Amino acid sequence: MDYRKIFDDNISPKDFDKWRFRYCDELFDDVIAYSQLDNRKTALEIGPGTGQATEPILKTGCSYIAIELGENFTEDMKAKFDSYNNFQIVNADFETYDFGKNRFDLVYSAATIQWIPEEIAFSKTYDMLKSGGTLAMFMTHTDYKSPNEALHQKIQEVYDEYFKPETPYTRNLEYENIINYGFAGFERREYYETIEYSADDYVSHVSIYAPHMTLQEPYKTKFFTGVREAVLSFGDKIVLNNTIILYLTRKP
Repeated sequence: MDYRKIFDDNISPKDFDKWRFRYCDELFDDVIAYSQLDNRKTALEIGPGTGQATEPILKTGCSYIAIELGENFTEDMKAKFDSYNNFQIVNADFETYDFGKNRFDLVYSAATIQWIPEEIAFSKTYDMLKSGGTLAMFMTHTDYKSPNEALHQKIQEVYDEYFKPETPYTRNLEYENIINYGFAGFERREYYETIEYSADDYVSHVSIYAPHMTLQEPYKTKFFTGVREAVLSFGDKIVLNNTIILYLTRKP
């Protein structure tokens, strides 16, 4: 199973877009200020999915290009953003695609670059950046336990019994290793938000997690039913404390 294509192969762009976390305005303000992005600059987005991190960058007027492995997501991106004159997207594999002599002022990834082996992700982005260019990587880490410890324990029991993914997810990118590839000034910034879901909405949200998509019967139905019933038993509400993490670094 190619985990890089699991979303495009198993969920409609509409449902993925509805249940995927968004990123806060403050994060985009920081990325744009750090990279000094404007209509004279160029930006590459790696794996935009359905565009959760696209429009704020497009609105700077920069020359924007995305590379997206999923065919369905690529078509969805075109439908959303083709009205922007500075928008371009390529349906291809970042790991093997030849960008030729193109060099960028900003290369960025929203919860995507971790799917790429470190030695490709960091060395290729370094080579593709102009001198002084920015690499920005961001993702959301969710604390399910602290806001609802008893509910978390009940959901964990469901996981213990029924969460048996067909292909375990083992990819883990050590972002701090980027300094070994020539980058300078590595820093981490954090932003915080709280989200509440009903039982049905929470099940819809977790159903787009990559390992959850590999669940097979009889475990799949029992797992999602168990999670839904757990949230219902706690007042039909679950609270998520999200930490949005942004890593910034430059090519000297």
